[in-house]
Amino acid sequence: MARPPPPPAKISTGISGLDDILGGGLAPNRFYLIEGMPGSGKTTLALQFLSAGRSAGERCLYVTLSETHEELETVVASHGLTLDGIDVFELASAENVFGAGREMTLLHPWEVELGETVKLITDEVERISPSRVVFDSLSEMRLLAQDPLRYRRQILALKQFFVGRKATVLLLDDLTGDGGQQDLQLHSLSHGVITLERLTLDFGAARRRLQVQKMRGSDFRAGFHDLTIRRGGLEVFPRLVAAEHHRPFAGDPVSSGLPALDTLLGGGPLRGTCTLISGPAGTGKTTLALQYVAAACARGERVAVYEFDERIGTLLTRAAKQGLGLQASIDAGTLLLQQIDPAEISPGEFTSMIRDQVERKGVRLVVIDSLNGYQAAMPQESQLVLQLHELLSYLNQQGVLTLLLGVQAGLVGSAEADVSVSFLADAVLLLRFFETEGRMRKAVSVLKNRGGAHEDTIREFRIDHGGVRIGEPLAGFRGVLTGNPTYTGEAGPLLHERPPGA
Repeated sequence: MARPPPPPAKISTGISGLDDILGGGLAPNRFYLIEGMPGSGKTTLALQFLSAGRSAGERCLYVTLSETHEELETVVASHGLTLDGIDVFELASAENVFGAGREMTLLHPWEVELGETVKLITDEVERISPSRVVFDSLSEMRLLAQDPLRYRRQILALKQFFVGRKATVLLLDDLTGDGGQQDLQLHSLSHGVITLERLTLDFGAARRRLQVQKMRGSDFRAGFHDLTIRRGGLEVFPRLVAAEHHRPFAGDPVSSGLPALDTLLGGGPLRGTCTLISGPAGTGKTTLALQYVAAACARGERVAVYEFDERIGTLLTRAAKQGLGLQASIDAGTLLLQQIDPAEISPGEFTSMIRDQVERKGVRLVVIDSLNGYQAAMPQESQLVLQLHELLSYLNQQGVLTLLLGVQAGLVGSAEADVSVSFLADAVLLLRFFETEGRMRKAVSVLKNRGGAHEDTIREFRIDHGGVRIGEPLAGFRGVLTGNPTYTGEAGPLLHERPPGA
C-alpha cells in the first residue's frame, strides 16, 4: 500500500513568535482568516507576511478594498518597510483596476456589483499568478453582498478559485459586520483562523494578544499569546509551556559570599530553585539579593536583575556605597540591570525578555524585584499565580537560580505576607523589623528550604558601608517576628557599629 505524500513544508509568516506558535508557520496553498477589531494589528501582520514572501523570491499581491495606495504606503513607512516588489491592487483606482492604458474612471466598492468586484480581483490574480495574496478587508465584500447566503457563496467561490493555483491567501476581517452566524460560516470555510484582540485597561497602554482558533491538519500552541506593535511590525510572545524546556544541570548550592548567610540556608539556595525574600519595605530585601548578584558576578556568571520598583540609578548608587561594584560587572557584560515599567509591559513580553537572556546569554541567576511590581503588570490579577508558576518552572528546569522579592503589607508589627505565591518558592527568607533599646533593628530567618536542612534560628542583620552583616542567633529574645520582642538573655547579643574603614 502506497504511503500518502508528506505534507508540504510550512512557510514563514514573517513573525518568528507566530511561526513558533504555529509549529513552523502556515501550510502553503491554503485559505486563512485573520480577524480582529480595527487597531488590533491585522494589516501589519499581513504586510509582514507579504514581506517574508518577497524575501523568499515569491510573487505577492495585496488587494485593498478600502484603503488607498497612499494610505497603505503610510502604514508601511511607519514600520520602516516598503511595498517595493509587492503588487498592490487598489479597487478604488481605475489605474489599478484597468491598467495605465485604460480611460481614467474611479470605481468605488459600493458602486460595483459584488460579482464584478470579485471578477476584477480574480482577473488580476490570473494576470500576475501570486504565491501569496492578502484581501483587506472582507467587510466591504460583506456590505456589497447585503445577504449572508450570497456572501458565503462568494467567499466559497473565491476559495474554489484559488484551489490548485498554489497561492496562500489571507482574508482580513475587521468584525464590523453584523457578526453571528455569518462569521461562524466564514470560520468553517477557512483552513485556519487567527484572532487578534486589543484590550483597553483602566491604566497604561493598550494590550494586544492573539489566539489560533483552528488550523486544520496542523498542531499549534493553543491559548492567548501577548503581542505588541513596534516599528518593524508585530512582535508576538508565545505562551510559555515550561514542560517543553528542560536541560540537565547540577543542583549545587549557590553561595552569597557571606558564610553566615549561607549557613542559614544549609550552604545556600540550590540551582534550579526559587527563593522568595519577603519582608516589609525597607528591611533590605534588594540589598540581600544584590549580595548574591555580586557573588555570582565575581564567579564570572551571568546575572539578570529586573527592577519594577526602584530606579536603576538609585540602585547603583546605593550598591556602590555598600561596596558592591555592580557597574564594573555591567561594563564587563556579566550583569544586566533592566528597568521595567509595569504600565507598559505585558506578562508575555516580560517572560520573553527572561527567556532571551537565559537561552541566548546563558544567564544563571535571575532577580525579580519585586513580586508586587510583577503583579501590577498583569492585565488580570487572577492570572498571576499561573503565569508566575510557569515562568518559575521554566527557570527551574533551565538550572537557573531565581530570587523573587515580595513586599509584605505593613512596616512594623504584624506584617502580612502574600501567601498566595509562597508555596511556589523552594526557599523562603523572612526579613523583619524589631525594636529594642530604642533602636530599630532587622532580623532574618528561614521559613522553609526544600533543598535541604536549614537553620531554625532568627539572626540579626545590618547593612552599612561595608555591606551586609549577619549576627549570632537572637537566643536572648522572644517575639522578634511579631516586631515586639522581649529580652530575656544576657547583655551583648546584638551587632554594634562598625568603625569607618573596617
